[in-house]
Amino acid sequence: MPVEERIIAGLLLSTKEPTEILNTVKPQWMPFVTATIEEKLSVIRPTDPAPEIFPWKHDLSEGIVYEKFNESFFTQPDLFLRLRPGRENKVTNKLDNAGIKYDSPIEGCLALPITTKIEDLIALNHDAVIQDLSSQQTGKLLESIKDEIHDVWDCCAASGGKSIMAIDVLGKINLTVSDIRESILHNLRKRFREAGIRNYRQFVADLSQSRPDELTQTFDLVIADVPCTGSGTWGRTPEQLYYFQIEEVKRYAALQRKIVENAWHALKPGAYLLYITCSVFRKENEENIEYFCKNFPAELMRLEVLKGYERKADTLFAALLKKTS
Repeated sequence: MPVEERIIAGLLLSTKEPTEILNTVKPQWMPFVTATIEEKLSVIRPTDPAPEIFPWKHDLSEGIVYEKFNESFFTQPDLFLRLRPGRENKVTNKLDNAGIKYDSPIEGCLALPITTKIEDLIALNHDAVIQDLSSQQTGKLLESIKDEIHDVWDCCAASGGKSIMAIDVLGKINLTVSDIRESILHNLRKRFREAGIRNYRQFVADLSQSRPDELTQTFDLVIADVPCTGSGTWGRTPEQLYYFQIEEVKRYAALQRKIVENAWHALKPGAYLLYITCSVFRKENEENIEYFCKNFPAELMRLEVLKGYERKADTLFAALLKKTS
């Protein structure tokens, strides 16, 4: 099966709604959008029960089982909630009263059908945060160093999900957040208000270009949830497979190295950097960690490939580095 047809096959298998791409490239498959997985597979390729949807098998991070990852494109991921400390019973009681079914894959996390209108049931960000299971599990790396952390910089903060988790895991911290655009921080401020977070510092910075002039202090921890291909999340947006060019991996890897280089100088000696991507590509993950350990005074403390494809979640990469001097 040619690469483009594999990608369109993945789109058909993972969606229940008509899409423009599918209608343009394979209009004959449109009547099967709402069919069962078995019926869709019989249309795509009757002699192949599991067509190869993801074409870059040999570029994956170590430990990712290609067959299982490939199969994950056939199933829509779940919606995950991270329950905020002290509000666990409040959330589950509301869900129970509404007759909403859920599972608890790990402590403090609920998995619900992706179609659940959770915003109508609970106070998002105050009681619980919508956060993928694998993203929640990066908090385990923070738990291992929580007694050493006071000053934290979330340098690619986006809408603030990792910052909220850091506060919940680490307790009372001095928090600084930044991102590349003011519009991103606008969304963060709204989310922080909902979460009850008021004491923090913020600024706009493009770390791919230079070290920020706004920084006048050093930190015990820098969280670098860096821009990436997003390939670990394509089960939620399989159309990304259609548009993606493999050359983009190299561009993102270089961008990530520049961001970490400019953030690294803000670490105190003996401090930590938590590096996170939502990528499955080795070049963005292990190869970058090898580069940091070779070119910075850095020691790798822990590395995780979070295989969300086994649990209807995203697949992420996380590594905890320590500045040795």
